[in-house]
Amino acid sequence: MAMTSESLAFDRGGPIVLQERADAVMGFRADAELQARIEELAQHQPKANSRKMSAPKGYVRANKFVVILKRQAQQIANSRS
Repeated sequence: MAMTSESLAFDRGGPIVLQERADAVMGFRADAELQARIEELAQHQPKANSRKMSAPKGYVRANKFVVILKRQAQQIANSRS
């Protein structure tokens, strides 16, 4: 995963994911209703050069946060091997 300014900021504060919860974080999936909403938003994305936002900011921020947590969890899992 590419490092973003968000992930760099979280890394400066130390890991958020507890070692004993790493597997649960990596296995996290949105529930069926949320996943359906995400897919609906993805289908109606404006063209790349459009200035309109394709999804509510909350979904985008939540997704970035989950990606960061999963990356940290993967690093923990890799260090166990």
